[in-house]
Amino acid sequence: MIRGMKASTAPLAAWHIEPLNPAEAPWPLLLSADPSREKVRGYLAGSTCFAARESFQREGQPPRPGGRGEVLGLCVLVALRASVEDGSPPAWELMNIAVTETLHNRGLGTALLRRAIEWARSQGAPRLEVGTGTFGDQLVFYQRAGFRVTGIKRDFFLKHYTTQLWERGVQHRDMLRLTLNFPSNSSGG
Repeated sequence: MIRGMKASTAPLAAWHIEPLNPAEAPWPLLLSADPSREKVRGYLAGSTCFAARESFQREGQPPRPGGRGEVLGLCVLVALRASVEDGSPPAWELMNIAVTETLHNRGLGTALLRRAIEWARSQGAPRLEVGTGTFGDQLVFYQRAGFRVTGIKRDFFLKHYTTQLWERGVQHRDMLRLTLNFPSNSSGG
């Protein structure tokens, strides 16, 4: 789920998207999109992650692994087990996508989502799925990328989260399931 859509006018440094070791994913970013530490721990270890990262190491900042710049945003994908059992390429689920709050509405989230879509498609996945709240800016974000509502999990956030989730004064209760189906590559193209 994407939360808080504050725009920033601060200059955005050069950045790029690269694979990210799940063990190096910054917890504050992860928890900004999914506030359940237990849920994040449950899906992070076996995931595939990508980071939007500054393209340089800032002067005066503590050293980062490999001298790389700060992680500005990330996305986390996991294979859906049900689709793996029959031997076909698995469908994937986008479990988490987050951008540093001061950089919202600057294109990083869209670039991360595009990378997740391209990567899942390159793995031969038949589809990419995501679960999110039933209202908010995130619905437009996913629908703009071609996702369609394919299901609803009633009372999901009430049953599976110990902390109440509120957005714009309304409590999240149900989860919408959205799916982006990929055309079959059986024709070789």
